[in-house]
Amino acid sequence: MNHAFVVPRYGLDIVGGAEMAARMLAERLVAQLGWSVEIFTTCARDHMTWADEYPEGDETINGVVVHRFASSSGRPVEFFPYSERVLSAPGAATLHEADRFVELQGPGCPHLVDALADTAAAGRRDLFAFYPYLYTTTVRGLPAVGRRALLHPAAHDEPALHLPVYRRPMTGAAGLVFHTWGERDLVQRLFPVAQTPQVVLGLGFDEPGPDLGPGRHPAEVAGVGDRPYLLCLGRVDGFKGTTMLAGYFAAYKERRPGPLALVLAGPVTAQPPAHPDVVVTGPVDEADKWSLLRQATALVNPSPHESFSLVLLEAFSTGRPVLVNGRCAATAEHCQRSGGGLVFESYAQFEVVLDRLLADADLRRRLGDRGRRYVDRHFRWPTIIERYGRFVEHVASRVAAGAVL
Repeated sequence: MNHAFVVPRYGLDIVGGAEMAARMLAERLVAQLGWSVEIFTTCARDHMTWADEYPEGDETINGVVVHRFASSSGRPVEFFPYSERVLSAPGAATLHEADRFVELQGPGCPHLVDALADTAAAGRRDLFAFYPYLYTTTVRGLPAVGRRALLHPAAHDEPALHLPVYRRPMTGAAGLVFHTWGERDLVQRLFPVAQTPQVVLGLGFDEPGPDLGPGRHPAEVAGVGDRPYLLCLGRVDGFKGTTMLAGYFAAYKERRPGPLALVLAGPVTAQPPAHPDVVVTGPVDEADKWSLLRQATALVNPSPHESFSLVLLEAFSTGRPVLVNGRCAATAEHCQRSGGGLVFESYAQFEVVLDRLLADADLRRRLGDRGRRYVDRHFRWPTIIERYGRFVEHVASRVAAGAVL
């Protein structure tokens, strides 16, 4: 198979999100199935600015050929007030207003779209997998390849998903690949795609190899000494729920004094209010991340906006129980299907589930064991790649036979 992915950013230093998910798939399709895989992307590292930081042109990363195109425009400051206005009532937005939202959000990269059209017209790729739904690389790029498009929406119930501009890419794809059953149900509820070939795939997961090393002790990474701690991994950002979590935790410590700490480990976009028991480490390397995970009392994912949440699988694999925001369909689904975590939707619920978790070591062990079995059963890479390969070949055969669109 000759397969391509189209993503707004791509690189070994792009951590988290749809772009890393696409890279993990691409590299394993080459290594496990022997496919020829290419990436079409921009020169950007930062999704907030889309500034060109990688060099334009081609390079090969872990067997995957990467084509990078310079952007004609980044994300102007006018995007933010415009976005706030349009997303306050997305169902009322006109197609013109929604299209303007996409254009301002960026990245503006017409040369990438032209290259996709030329490559599709020449028949050099069986399918082009677009990932995620939100950006111009999908909204402009997917129509450019016509009937050869596969879409990984990475969708969650956010205001942008309700804008009319996203109907065309959602309904124009020859196949849809979802992270969770909840994502599939959401997309089917909002768009007429029930007849489109689709698969609920998730993401694959591997344990870190011995070459990674043990990492530093949490006392050194986070300064927590021998205190028990909750761990939140990922971007420290109000949109990701970390400001809410820090507030909940401060209220909890006021009502439940004691040694428990909260460690927020990841790039900092919005610093939470200072608190003596809340530690913000900033970004940590992989070895230190795993060291923090293995010794955490539990992982907390407070984000209401996740399409999958790989960090939950990482926590499950170490036998850690998890606490998640029940307003996030994807993370709540993981907890329900695995039996490995607890959910909260308010401070009162947060206090109750945390009290229960801290008071019962046997409960923590049972939750961790269930989570580990869930990962082993559904999300190891060989299984994921085999299923994805079969689905792509099925869609490609339909496209070749003229059976879709």
